[in-house]
Amino acid sequence: MWEIVQAGGVLMYPIILCSIVAAAITCERLWTLQDRRVLPPDLTQKVWKLVESNKVNEQVITALEQNSPLGRLIAAGLANRHRPREILMEILEDTGRHVVHELERFLNTLGTIAGVSPLLGLLGTVTGIIKAFNAINAGGAGDPRMLSGGIAEALVATAAGLCVAIPALIAYRYLRGRVDRIVVEMEKNALRLADAVEAAARRQPEALLHRSEAAQMAVG
Repeated sequence: MWEIVQAGGVLMYPIILCSIVAAAITCERLWTLQDRRVLPPDLTQKVWKLVESNKVNEQVITALEQNSPLGRLIAAGLANRHRPREILMEILEDTGRHVVHELERFLNTLGTIAGVSPLLGLLGTVTGIIKAFNAINAGGAGDPRMLSGGIAEALVATAAGLCVAIPALIAYRYLRGRVDRIVVEMEKNALRLADAVEAAARRQPEALLHRSEAAQMAVG
């Protein structure tokens, strides 16, 4: 293995570094972007019940903020549930942008690695060919051993760059698609939250009116 690295030349070291970083980002994002960690399945149903029963308080909001990215979005909406719908939607959109930014963490780096790795391999190919031509100029055209070093560097560096770039690109596309799917689900839940808060606000005056009418009838 070490012989292959040496044969690829100096550019093998940044290619290896890119492979380590890409693998670390992929593993971290796969763990972080699990549905049960980002979109807990029972969270929304519990929140809707609390909203309908008017049992939302500061403790509930604090617990939601620490629950998950979806919980953070819902908590922002519940903390501003008494504001008009237009302002509530602006707050949800602003919070959603921050949440999405956290979900996309390191993805740009992964995409950069997928684009840079083959270029590093191509640069290794160029330097290897230059070495081969230098060997020819030094009078080694008739000796294959004088050319083998440059040719090996060209081939190994190119193969290494592609071996890093292809999995990195696949991981980047997959993780980007997962983030996009999560964003769509969050947008749906944000709209449901706005509708639920608005419906709860309409029911509250009606409940107070019924209570006052019942009290008047009891006094009468």
